[in-house]
Amino acid sequence: MTPTRRDLFVAAASLGVGSTTFHRALAAQAPDFVTTVTPDMVRAAEWVAGLELSDEQRRQVATGLTQAMRGTAALHRAKVGNDVPPALHFLPDPGRPPVGPRGTVAFTPPAADRPATDDDLAFLPLTKLAALLREKKVSSTDLTKLYLARLKKYDPALKCVVNLTEELALRQAAEADRELAAGTPRGLLHGVPWVAKDLIAYPGTKTTWGATPFREQTIDAKATVADRIERAGGVMVAKVTLGALAMGDRWFGGMTRNPWNVRQGSSGSSAGSASAVAAGCACYGIGSETWGSITSPSTRCGVTGLRPTFGRVSRHGCMALSWSMDKLGPLARSVEDCALILSVVHGHDGLDPTAVTHPFTWPAPRPLKEIRVGFFESTPDAVKQALTDLGVRLVPFRLPAGLPVAALSVILDVEASAAFDDLTRAGVTEGLNTWPATFRRGRFVPAVDYLRAQRVRTQLMKQMAAAMTDVDVYVGSPDNGLLTNLTGHPVVCLPNGLARGADGVEVPTSLTFTGRLWGEAELLAVAKAYQDATGHHLRRPDMTKVTAENAEPKK
Repeated sequence: MTPTRRDLFVAAASLGVGSTTFHRALAAQAPDFVTTVTPDMVRAAEWVAGLELSDEQRRQVATGLTQAMRGTAALHRAKVGNDVPPALHFLPDPGRPPVGPRGTVAFTPPAADRPATDDDLAFLPLTKLAALLREKKVSSTDLTKLYLARLKKYDPALKCVVNLTEELALRQAAEADRELAAGTPRGLLHGVPWVAKDLIAYPGTKTTWGATPFREQTIDAKATVADRIERAGGVMVAKVTLGALAMGDRWFGGMTRNPWNVRQGSSGSSAGSASAVAAGCACYGIGSETWGSITSPSTRCGVTGLRPTFGRVSRHGCMALSWSMDKLGPLARSVEDCALILSVVHGHDGLDPTAVTHPFTWPAPRPLKEIRVGFFESTPDAVKQALTDLGVRLVPFRLPAGLPVAALSVILDVEASAAFDDLTRAGVTEGLNTWPATFRRGRFVPAVDYLRAQRVRTQLMKQMAAAMTDVDVYVGSPDNGLLTNLTGHPVVCLPNGLARGADGVEVPTSLTFTGRLWGEAELLAVAKAYQDATGHHLRRPDMTKVTAENAEPKK
C-alpha cells in the first residue's frame, strides 16, 4: 500500500519529531502519494521546527518516518469502535483499592400527601415521590403517563427529546406497580421515571450521540448506569438530547431550550437532562461531563447536578469523548436526590477499567461542625454567612497556581480527536457542531506533547491534593471547571437564586461546592444543608410561557 500525504503527517507525529508546524511543512513537500521520505525533505522543514539536524540525523529521521508510515497505514485499516478504550487508564487517586465496600444508605422517605394538582406532583423531588409510591398514594403508571404527557406537551418548545421510550416505560411502570403492591420494593428509585442522556446505550432504542452521522445508530448493549437504575426499579421515559458528540445544546433536531427562558439554549452538553428535569418532565436525569457538561446546564436550567469523582460511576455502554476525563452523574431537584441516585449507580462493574467501588455512606457520618469548608476572597458574604450559620468551619482557600492549566485542554482535544478519528479521515463534518476543526487540530499534536501535558497533569494532581489537605469541601469555583475535571474531584452545582438576563427575563444562578476525591458524602452534606437553608431549589419556571411560539425569536 502506498502511503498518502496524511499517512506521512501522522507518521511524523507518532515519532514525536519537532512541532506541529514541522510536520505540516514536511508533509507539504510530499506528493499526494509517496513511498519514501528523503533527508532533503527533512532538511527543508527544520527551520519551522526550531531544529538543526546533522546529515546523519536527517537520514535517521527520514528512514524512521518511511517505516512508520507503513505501520500507520496498517493501524488505519484496523477496526476500532468508540467503545474500545486505550490501554492506558487515568487514576485520580493511584493509591486507592480497585474494589471495596459500597457503603450504606439509611434513608426513610418522609410521609407525603399527593399534591392537589398534577403540575405540583410533576415537580416533586425523588424523596417525596418515593414516599407516595410506597404509601400507594400514586402509582408508577400514573406518574409515567404524567411525565410522558408533559414531554409530549413541552418538547415542541424545549426540543429536549430524541426518542420517547413510551412502550418500555409503561412496561417498567406496570412491573413496578405489581412489585410495590406485593410489598417487595427494590429501593428509593422504584417506580420513579427518569431520562437518559442519549449517549447512554439501551437495547432496542436509538443511541444517536446527538450527531447527524449517528442519528439512526442502535447499540446492542445496556449501559451499566441504565442497568443499575433498571435493577433498582427505575422507569426510563425518554432518551434526551445532548449537543452533537457532547458539545453544547445544538443537536440534529435543533437547539434544546431553557424552560426559564425558551429563547435561550439550555447549555450543554447534558442539555436534555437539565431541560426536562427543570420543566417537570422527569424526576431526574443522568448526564455526563468532560468539561462543564453537567454543571453548565444545571446552572442554566436551575437544577441540582452532581459530577462525581472520576471512576465513581462506570461509563460502560456510553459514548467516549475523553477516556481520562469523562464522568457520569445525576441532574435532579435536590442535593439529597443526587445522593440517593449516586448510591444506586456507583461502583465497580468489571466493564469500565477505571470504575471502582469506594464507600459512599448517606447520610454523611460526620457532623457539619467537623467539616472544614474552604472559601475564596471572592466568595460572597451572604454565602459565607449562610455557611457560618450552619456551623461548618470556614477556612481560607486557594487553588493551585503556577502550572499552565488552560494549556492542558489539549488532553481533551487529542483524546476526542482519537475517539472520532474515523470521521476525520473520512472527511465527515455535517452535524458535528465545531468538532471537525478540533478533530483536525488534534491530529497534528505530537504524541510527545500530549504525554507532556499528562505529566503536567500529574503535577497538578499533586498540587491539588496538597491544597485540599486543610479542607474537606470548598465553596465557589473561581476557575472555569477545567482544573477539577483534570484532577477528577467531585462537584455539586445547585440553584442559588435568580438574576435578570440581558433580555429582562429572570433566569437561575448557581453555586458550586467541590469535595475531596471520594468525598461525596461530606460534599453533599454541606450542599444539602445550604440548599435546605436557602430554598432556592424550590423555585420553578412558569410553564405557561414554555410554548413553541415563545421559543421563536422576536420580530
